Amino acid sequence: MARRKRAETESFTVSFLDVASCGFGAMIILLMIVKPADPTMIEVSEVPSDASVNELQEQLFEIRGETRILNRDLNAKHEQLSSLTERIARLRRDLSDIEGRYQTSSQLSDETTDEFGKLSIARQTLTAEMQRLLANVAAPENNAIGGVPVDSEYIIFIIDTSGSMYNTPGNWNKMLEVIDNTLDVYPEVKGIQVMNDMGDYMFNTYRGEWIPDTAGRRQQIIQTLRTWNPYSNSSPVEGVTRAINTFYSPDKKISIYVLGDDFQPGGSIQDVLQTIDRINVEDANGDRLVRIHGIGFPTIFSGPRRFQQSVYRYSTLMREITSRNGGTFVGLNDFQ
Repeated sequence: MARRKRAETESFTVSFLDVASCGFGAMIILLMIVKPADPTMIEVSEVPSDASVNELQEQLFEIRGETRILNRDLNAKHEQLSSLTERIARLRRDLSDIEGRYQTSSQLSDETTDEFGKLSIARQTLTAEMQRLLANVAAPENNAIGGVPVDSEYIIFIIDTSGSMYNTPGNWNKMLEVIDNTLDVYPEVKGIQVMNDMGDYMFNTYRGEWIPDTAGRRQQIIQTLRTWNPYSNSSPVEGVTRAINTFYSPDKKISIYVLGDDFQPGGSIQDVLQTIDRINVEDANGDRLVRIHGIGFPTIFSGPRRFQQSVYRYSTLMREITSRNGGTFVGLNDFQ
């Protein structure tokens, strides 16, 4: 009985060792069959340094600054475009208005154009003093310069010193020639004065006073006029009214010569006439305080036709002023 139990125990023991050996061997075989490989890295994540962060922030701030500048420039362009659009619309309205006025005044303009180059005589009675001065001097035929009589004792030149008068080639020299000829025809006067159409004096030392009539003073007037170019608004009203208010005296015979080339559309002809009528009133005999003559220069006719309306306006204005104030208007047809 004891032998049988020992045999059974030995048999079980061998079988367990076989199983264990086979299992261990299988594991070894599996490890040998499977090929070992390195682990695969999915992605390497790098954490930026502080320097990189600062650099990125600076780039961000720079981009934001450039964006603000571009937005500001864009807004400025939009505002400029809006301003230009409004200006174009305004210019179109002005052009339409000018065209309408030109059509209505075409007949008057044609009549004014026909008057250029024609001379007319404004008669003025000589005073006893002027007759004495002219007695021993060989005066030109008709005692006139450009159709304007030269029988006054005091003369005032009111000159348009605007850019169109001063900067047009040949025009300013023609104006100097007209004044020089006028002074030559007057043999002797008691006083001279030169102002621009704004009422500014050419010689401040003679502000509000008459310039003595001497050969040296006449030469100085012409020399100073060559470079005299104060601001002008191309309207004679300021100069004429200041001349009358300052120099009129009942015992003086005064003639004012207005020299210009245009009267801008912004001014009112009727307002100018009414202003001068209030200043240069009539006396008991129906005569004005001073006589006003006008000389027109064809400056604007050398440019585009669209600017020539201001010449017609000046001619209309001066013809009416000289007619109301005992003078004459002469329109020159060239610079020769």
